[in-house]
Amino acid sequence: MSFFYAQNPHIWYTFLEVAIVLNSIFFIYENEIIVPLVQDESAYVVEQGYSSAVFEASKFPENDYTSHKKTILIATDSQAKAKELSEKGFYVIGIAHAENTSYEFKGLKYIFTDISEVDIDSFVKAYQRYAGEPWEILKTERLVVRETTLEDVDEFYRLYADPEITRYMEGLFENPEDEKRYQKDYIDKVYGLMGFGVWTVVRRSDGVVVGRAGYSVRNGFDDIELGFLIGKEYQRQGYAMEVCSAILDYGKVVLQLDKVQTLVKAENKVSIHICEKLGFEQTDTVEVEENIYGQEYNAGQKVPFNECRHGTYVRMIKLLW
Repeated sequence: MSFFYAQNPHIWYTFLEVAIVLNSIFFIYENEIIVPLVQDESAYVVEQGYSSAVFEASKFPENDYTSHKKTILIATDSQAKAKELSEKGFYVIGIAHAENTSYEFKGLKYIFTDISEVDIDSFVKAYQRYAGEPWEILKTERLVVRETTLEDVDEFYRLYADPEITRYMEGLFENPEDEKRYQKDYIDKVYGLMGFGVWTVVRRSDGVVVGRAGYSVRNGFDDIELGFLIGKEYQRQGYAMEVCSAILDYGKVVLQLDKVQTLVKAENKVSIHICEKLGFEQTDTVEVEENIYGQEYNAGQKVPFNECRHGTYVRMIKLLW
């Protein structure tokens, strides 16, 4: 694949086909050098069940599509046309090639470096990011891992209501509205910029949120960290092993991670045992700040607790290669 995120050098793909409202993928060219490539790619898009067409930049009939522009993804090698259409509310991605290397495509979330090698999932994911739809990351036999939505927040409070859940990890903001503000910023800034994060775990059979799991970057540590939470009523069913095994595979295959760390509170023997079954090995113990969440979340800023609190955690490492 040649699909990359404009602000991040990593290459992304996922394992899922997702039902969305994307209907059309249009290709707009400025330089005729890419015409054969975009014609072939347009034919491929049609084979995948979407409508598609190729237009010369000066001849794109935008008025014909303005009323349903939110169902369209446009790929273009024209910096001027990309800027013009983006400002009018179209979802636009750039096409880079040897003749437009000076173009910066400012404001675009994504750029394609080899349009002939882009698969439909990459188009879908680009569209979803613009449309604010959550990416589905992976599926296991019983679970779906997807990006968190604001609608999940109420379910999180249900999961965290059991004191056993917050015995070994930090809870949510006291005010659900603070949590929603925090999650909105997290969705925009972490998913949008990093391409990974802490995701929502959903049971496939009934769509119930059973937990959270994913990757994060903790201040003071170099290695990406795996974290997971399974709600009390869903524990002892093998969900933690199932979802974490899949996320570790995703980290290796998709994110190209060499190793992953996890930090488990020293008293949390059950989670330490799960991590050992996943192939993690204990390296040392570290003091970790625990009340980093803060009391409130206002204007994008956490209001910290008056007193900093630390706990002793077991640091564990798993080599993925």
